[in-house]
Amino acid sequence: MQPLDLCRMRPIFREEFDTLAASRDEIGPDARWTAHTPWNGDFGDARFMDPGPDGPFTVKNGILTITARKGADGKWRSGLLAASDPKGRGNAGTQYGYFEARMKMPRGAGTWPAFWLAAQRPTDRKRTTLEVDVVEFYGHKPAQYRTALHLWRPPPGVEEIHIDHGIDQKRAIPARWHRFGARVGPKYITWYLDRKPVWQQPTPPQHDPPLYPIVNLALGAGWPIDKTPNPVKLKVDFVHVYALDPDAPDC
Repeated sequence: MQPLDLCRMRPIFREEFDTLAASRDEIGPDARWTAHTPWNGDFGDARFMDPGPDGPFTVKNGILTITARKGADGKWRSGLLAASDPKGRGNAGTQYGYFEARMKMPRGAGTWPAFWLAAQRPTDRKRTTLEVDVVEFYGHKPAQYRTALHLWRPPPGVEEIHIDHGIDQKRAIPARWHRFGARVGPKYITWYLDRKPVWQQPTPPQHDPPLYPIVNLALGAGWPIDKTPNPVKLKVDFVHVYALDPDAPDC
């Protein structure tokens, strides 16, 4: 695995979270993010909520906070941001490039935050698509996180490939801010922690549609949430996307 090289990469999406431009389910002039997956598939043990005054998202001093909270009704609610919508619109998609988020993970059993990449396409256009999990963190194991690669067939939703990898760290991941990144190239996908390579897999030959970023704070993943702190918060400093430009001059 080689050190990160952004040669021939150009920035196409730089979210610094000075404000939050998000809607429920439509990318447009006033929304760079949607608050639900384009295929309308919530997951985990906390319902993903719409943006708004009582929603899970707050922005202050260039930091996005996603808060998971247990309501008086005993139900958990949290948040997800996706840089695409059901019609395949969005400004962050690229087939090959480098995707990075700077995040501070929450503490507490049952937390399941993630930064991941999904295929940008209209949801009614069925095709085999790639999913790249840049980081999945499980709060009950604060000294490690997981990365994964999926290749999904069209419905009935048969999963063709699933490869994951645990990364153990001497320093607990929630102890400080970290950069989590993935470089998707024609030959290899390489995962990075603080811009140092940690894992690599061949790029599946079926990979075709552009990929776009998703960041969320889910709960559960099969792990109990009875001891999850209420509330619990995920911090995100930025999300950046660089597209590979093969016609760019040599660096």
